[in-house]
Amino acid sequence: MPFVTKLTFQSGDKAVLDRIVGDLKQQVEKKGADCRGPHADQPKRLNIPQYRTLAPGDEFSAWDYTVYTRRLEIHGADEVARTVTQRPFPDSVHVEVEVEQKKPLGHRRN
Repeated sequence: MPFVTKLTFQSGDKAVLDRIVGDLKQQVEKKGADCRGPHADQPKRLNIPQYRTLAPGDEFSAWDYTVYTRRLEIHGADEVARTVTQRPFPDSVHVEVEVEQKKPLGHRRN
């Protein structure tokens, strides 16, 4: 049964994120695998308060930044997906991998 590998990339640096995801998609397609995406989510604007001490009250100015998200799906091609997920990524890019097994229509469930 085929597998779908879902990759989610998040970073505060949009240029690095787009370069990494673009290179990855190109690499997967060169190896002949079915790659869908990249799909972009709406950027999330985060505002994080910073306290001078552990006690509430005295604060620094809030830390304000944007997180960008891109998603790719690799259908089948388990070996290609394995090599892609084992490559090193920059520290500024957070990567999540989800593997889903697709069963054909009419497949009996145990």
